[in-house]
Amino acid sequence: MLSVVPDPAAGDDGAAGGSSVSSVIDELVREGARRMLAEALQAEVEAYIARFAGERDENGHRLVVRNGHHEPREVLTSAGAVQVTAPRVNDKRIDPDTGERERFSSAILPPWARKTPKITEVLPLLYLHGLSSGDFVPALGQFLGSAKGLSGPVITKLTEQWKAEQRAFAERDLSTVDFVYLWADGIHVNIRLEEQKLCLLVMIGVRADGRKELVALADGYRESAESWADLLRDARRRGMRAPVLAAGDGALGFWGALREVFPETREQRCWFHKIANVLAALPKSAHPGAKKALAQIWNAEDRRHALDAVKAFDAAYGAKFPKAAAKITDDIDVLLAFYDYPAEHWIHLRTTNPIESTFATVRHRTKVTKGPGSRAAGLAMAFKLIEAAQARWRAVNAPHLVALVRAGARFEAGKLVERPTEHTPPAAA
Repeated sequence: MLSVVPDPAAGDDGAAGGSSVSSVIDELVREGARRMLAEALQAEVEAYIARFAGERDENGHRLVVRNGHHEPREVLTSAGAVQVTAPRVNDKRIDPDTGERERFSSAILPPWARKTPKITEVLPLLYLHGLSSGDFVPALGQFLGSAKGLSGPVITKLTEQWKAEQRAFAERDLSTVDFVYLWADGIHVNIRLEEQKLCLLVMIGVRADGRKELVALADGYRESAESWADLLRDARRRGMRAPVLAAGDGALGFWGALREVFPETREQRCWFHKIANVLAALPKSAHPGAKKALAQIWNAEDRRHALDAVKAFDAAYGAKFPKAAAKITDDIDVLLAFYDYPAEHWIHLRTTNPIESTFATVRHRTKVTKGPGSRAAGLAMAFKLIEAAQARWRAVNAPHLVALVRAGARFEAGKLVERPTEHTPPAAA
């Protein structure tokens, strides 16, 4: 049984014994994880045995019974290294099709498992943070309290597997998926390659059922329209339809490529990037007032109120800071495009937040790897990072309205405009 004994050398605030206190907390977490895992494995085995309790041999003995425990093994979890002693099952049933003995295999902790799936999410993050793959084992060993199951060959095998998965993703058929909305952004991560840092071209879309999904991922040059055009042409070649609306940063070469490949797609500039650009053209003393004035535009009740807020912003800042005001007035059509769609979707369409939030932990890093990294490995790591994040993405608000947008339904002030009936009843005489 685990007990907690206060460190007598520590004062009331525990400063003197800070390291011991933290180690006790870590031990408590690991012990709690070990107990919960043990209980879950025990419940799983008991349920399995109870399911086949009625199956007996010719002597009336049960065919499925408990049979002690397996040898203890260490499993790496997000709580650290946890020692597990899994219960064992003796299953004497015979598979009639194969003639072989049936075997119990835990769905919670398979026989081969030495680390939880969450650990594999950490590896791409570390790589994109600028940690070289050769440093994974000591870094994770220190973080988790054990490096078992994370040898160099294991890391290499994982990265090769992820590269193959990324290549398969990049070649998949897109004709069966309809992306109505699209976000695009170029993300720089600080992995030093032969010439420059890795730049990821990322596109995330909203399907007709409202779910968000990674559309495409490639390495390229953020300002290059040709890199974006190559990515869009490849997506079209694999069957992608033109999105109804695309959102992105105004500085991207993406827009020139979009007009070439999908000219019918409307454009929406990201307000997150636009606000930063406007504030960069203003003195810091003007930032608080400008932020409030800009919020009156992107958070207006509808397009008409937004246009009134634009006029107010221009009147307040146009005379003294014409460059800042022009960043809004020159792009007014592509800044307010989202107002022509369902009000429930505005919060999603006016920024590239799905991409920004996914890469928030890595894009602002300044430390780079000591040696040149692999472009293919960086791309694979980014793919796995997005794949892990994608499982947690929620659908857009009012997902049922996405299909109406694709169908060409018209929205005014964020509300659906019902189409008039073909036969209007005659007016009374």
